[in-house]
Amino acid sequence: MNEISLKLAARTFEGKQVKKLLKQGIVPSVVYGGHDEPVLAQSDLVETLKVVQTAGKHTPIKLMLRKKKRLAIIKTIDFDPVKHHLRHVAFHRIKQNDIITTEVAIELTDENESAASRAGLVILQALETIEIKAKPADLPESIKLSVLNLENEGDRLTVADIKLPGGVEFADGEQDMDLVIANVYEPGALQAANE
Repeated sequence: MNEISLKLAARTFEGKQVKKLLKQGIVPSVVYGGHDEPVLAQSDLVETLKVVQTAGKHTPIKLMLRKKKRLAIIKTIDFDPVKHHLRHVAFHRIKQNDIITTEVAIELTDENESAASRAGLVILQALETIEIKAKPADLPESIKLSVLNLENEGDRLTVADIKLPGGVEFADGEQDMDLVIANVYEPGALQAANE
């Protein structure tokens, strides 16, 4: 996993004054968690957007604030619902040895090589994300799951088919292993179901 870092500056503006920052291309944020007090911060809009898009809510970020480096993950991202501009980010401090619980994307692989796809069948993903726990260094960017063994209509992949990387566990100790991740459908049957 590539290291993601973001330089933050301390922020003194609060409330309505924060709008002035946004107009200047600066995003307000807060860094909280651990034993330290929450810190109001700000960062360059373009750099922050890159970090938000790359890290999402599961990849650790090295924050540089007040000449100190802190490891954090993004807890909340606030976008303007109309203009879709980034308005605020909340970072949660973590330690290298903390066990982090987070949601990661399930990424289906080998879709074009599967017998089902070659036969003209449709593979539909039913579950997009799953909650896992691991130390920051072990957190995967996504969980990859091959559809190579899917051949016939009605074939499916479940949580039991996921092979977690070393140091990673399902967040729920009682995880339902029969939960369906992907199904194979006949295109006609899928179209009829949609109508």
